[in-house]
Amino acid sequence: MSRLLRALPGLLFREAPRRAVLGRAGGGGGPGAGTGHGDAGSLTKCEPSLTKSEWQKKLTPEQFYVTREKGTEPPFSGLYLNNEEAGMYHCVCCDSPLFSSEKKYCSGTGWPSFSEAHGASGSDESQTGILRRLDTSLGSARMEVVCKQCEAHLGHVFPDGPAPTGQRFCINSVALTFKPRE
Repeated sequence: MSRLLRALPGLLFREAPRRAVLGRAGGGGGPGAGTGHGDAGSLTKCEPSLTKSEWQKKLTPEQFYVTREKGTEPPFSGLYLNNEEAGMYHCVCCDSPLFSSEKKYCSGTGWPSFSEAHGASGSDESQTGILRRLDTSLGSARMEVVCKQCEAHLGHVFPDGPAPTGQRFCINSVALTFKPRE
């Protein structure tokens, strides 16, 4: 816990400005808010907002629970936990590429683990499909990982991963779809 708290200030600067998360200056709205084009400073284009009912129709109950309600799948139950195929992991909600199989490793924690997000360049995550957000929902500080495109909850990142990044992206399988390399 003390390692996490010491690392927290260094991790907090990595979250993109709120306007980039929502796709327009001034913020507002909830997950997926935005007009679809964003402003000149936006890092991503957001899909039009879907209502709760529309997300429920698009996703399985487990996918909806994890991605839209910030749930967690049971450990050692995920489809991609032991997947060793080469390819790319995408967001189950919007199909954004998130993690490469090249950065996947076995952490022994019960969830697929990655040492960095696809598109990262050292500590620069501006070209990735993810954002980090402080999560204090369980009474302690953790860093939540969400999809930059649609704000789907993916999992959390911890500072106890392998070198050289020292990061462990602990991601729910149900938040992902896998596309094998061709």
